[in-house]
Amino acid sequence: MKITVLGATGGVGRHVVTQALADGDQVTAVVRDPSKLPTHPRLDVVRTDVLDPTALAPLVAGRDAVISSLGHRGGGPQTVLADGARSLVRAATEVGVRRVLVVSASGAYTEKDDDLVTRALAKPLVRLFLRHNFTDTERMEQTIRASGLDWTIVRPPRLTDKPHTGRYRTGYQGVRGGYTVPRTDVADALLSLVGQAESIGRAVTVAS
Repeated sequence: MKITVLGATGGVGRHVVTQALADGDQVTAVVRDPSKLPTHPRLDVVRTDVLDPTALAPLVAGRDAVISSLGHRGGGPQTVLADGARSLVRAATEVGVRRVLVVSASGAYTEKDDDLVTRALAKPLVRLFLRHNFTDTERMEQTIRASGLDWTIVRPPRLTDKPHTGRYRTGYQGVRGGYTVPRTDVADALLSLVGQAESIGRAVTVAS
């Protein structure tokens, strides 16, 4: 499989790259600092601005999927997710790439399978403190949903740096009691969902 990874040096993105290479995939990593990734015969590391669809288009052309794990840096109003989504949609549409997967956040949404504590206490508090980030997250999801592409949105809860387990849970209406998940397992889920047709056009929660 040939994939392009946006945000490839971030907490989730670097694990997507590592696991994809271990699976035998050909990976193009779009980064701001190429020195943060190791060399590999099946890895092309390209320094470019992911917010520029003209620059991004040739880096996604001919790929089986594009995975965006762009994330926020710090607090305050931000638009990196929404801007990145618009750039990705324009680039993918221009070159005819259909399959895109993006990392979102379950904390931004109240989901049917959330337990009472999560729904009534945890998520409202998280949304209060991360309101700027979640506004950007919501706009990103809106752009992806309206894209007309074969999209999947992946919503993890609080991310941790625990080792890869492969024993995560997924759900289309939330994951009951799923408060955390290792970044390594989110990467695993992203790569697994690429070939799952039932996930197209849906948001998938991934949690431990």
